[in-house]
Amino acid sequence: MPSSLPRPIAELPVRRLTPGDLVACADLCEDRGWPRDEHRWGLLLAAGTGYGVDDPEGKGLMASCVVTSYGPRLAAIGMLLVAERYARRGIARQLMHHVIADSGGAPLSLYATAAGQPLYEQLGFSVVGRAQRVTGFFRPTGDRSSAVTVRPATAEDLQAMVRLDSDVFGTDRTHVLARLPAYADHIRVAQDGGRLIGYAAAWPSDRTHVVGPLIARDTATAQALVTSLAEATDLPLRADIDARHTELLDWFEECGLRPGTATTVMTHGAPDLPGDWTRRYAPLTVATG
Repeated sequence: MPSSLPRPIAELPVRRLTPGDLVACADLCEDRGWPRDEHRWGLLLAAGTGYGVDDPEGKGLMASCVVTSYGPRLAAIGMLLVAERYARRGIARQLMHHVIADSGGAPLSLYATAAGQPLYEQLGFSVVGRAQRVTGFFRPTGDRSSAVTVRPATAEDLQAMVRLDSDVFGTDRTHVLARLPAYADHIRVAQDGGRLIGYAAAWPSDRTHVVGPLIARDTATAQALVTSLAEATDLPLRADIDARHTELLDWFEECGLRPGTATTVMTHGAPDLPGDWTRRYAPLTVATG
């Protein structure tokens, strides 16, 4: 049964979330039928700014949202969630108004579900792309020999990874990548002639390993990185791939991964995402809403 609101929506206070809210955030995910993903919440709350509306009935959070800033050129919005008992009351819209106002005019991006896209369009977001999820047990097909060398990343690789990442994403994500070794179970780098040409990570989520980020010079390099990550785990893989990389998506299907949910990439205050999409195969995490 829907819960009653004690005051007008516009008067509901929005507060900053802290790592102490991690369990409440995971509870909110579970309430909406999402995996709890406390591991991902830990990263998002540490690297980004969380916003929340407390349930006036004292039942945790009514709503949440996280913004990860990458400097003046981009901030990413994710995990916009409203408790089921308060759904369809305009709370998500009110929270988004607060987040947009608090962004100081910085360009914003997000991955929208089909349910959330109409709201974002009404708030001034524009469609700039799509991401296709693939999931399943990885089964390599044939011999794909390559001159590319793939190996586990070391601490000495971080500086080169940050330089490549900044070039490909068009923003400085050092504060996120510095947390990657503690967040991911496996990190691989690809080299050609001693030069870093790609990197990828696999992190745990709901009994799967999620591949992301996935940065590569070309599709063959992306395939080599994924193959190396797959060899390191017995769990199924999941990845959210830029839908323009059709060759890689076809290869995933050949290797046993099946298409899942597609999301829409949207921006606010910018005509497109910065950087080079041809080398950007998958983000670190798709926090949809």
